Amino acid sequence: MSFDENLINNPSKGMPRLLEIMRALRDPEKGCPWDIEQNFKTIAPYTVEEAYEVADAIERENWEDLKNELGDLLLQTVYHTQIAEEENLFNFNDVINQISEKMIQRHPHVFGEENRNKSASQQIKDWETIKAKERAQKNQTGVLDDVAINLPALVRSLKLQKRAARVGFDWPDILQVLEKIDEETRELVEAKQHLSQDKINEEFGDLLFSIVNLGRHLGVDSEEALKKTNRKFTERFRFIEDSISSRGLKLEETPLEEMEDLWQISKKALSN
Repeated sequence: MSFDENLINNPSKGMPRLLEIMRALRDPEKGCPWDIEQNFKTIAPYTVEEAYEVADAIERENWEDLKNELGDLLLQTVYHTQIAEEENLFNFNDVINQISEKMIQRHPHVFGEENRNKSASQQIKDWETIKAKERAQKNQTGVLDDVAINLPALVRSLKLQKRAARVGFDWPDILQVLEKIDEETRELVEAKQHLSQDKINEEFGDLLFSIVNLGRHLGVDSEEALKKTNRKFTERFRFIEDSISSRGLKLEETPLEEMEDLWQISKKALSN
């Protein structure tokens, strides 16, 4: 494999330049030893990590960081497609063409002759019809077949529930969701009192799934809500740490009642 150094050193060449940089990094003779050793599976964790860092930059509204993180995420696509090209599977243009075709096919009301004047609910139904056809072409006949297994559990729960709801498998009323949560809570308590740890784990999972469902009915993204709560907990706990350490004391030597008092103070101090 050889690479074009003039292209690599020309900042005006955009995407072709980045593709050539990746080819150079993977060059068996002149490339980077670490990059040469990588494969789809070893790079996949970095791909997931970069997606989270994009989301983090958006959450912080740091647009300079977002520009940087989007570049890192784009590099992951380039990395995977370079490996695929080396293994004669597909190339970058194949990836671009496939997503372009998918966007056109999934938006007939924009790129075709269908009427754009549809309700959001009708567009969701149309979207599911289109995706069902795509799954059939891939021999994925089930409604849930293409929901990725390795998504974070809360994210996957939400996607599974949304997918099922599109075909009518859903509680029609939020009160029924709350009743389901009560039922799952009672079953978890019973499992804790009488059953094995495996059964406790199962019932706890059922309760979490029901909580995600409640969030969906309330228009709440469980993953995002929990992220915010994690951040809030971190800030308040840090307040407790700082308050205690400022007096020359240690957390583990502080009575729980005193930490709880500081927790309540932190809620007011950090309310804004």
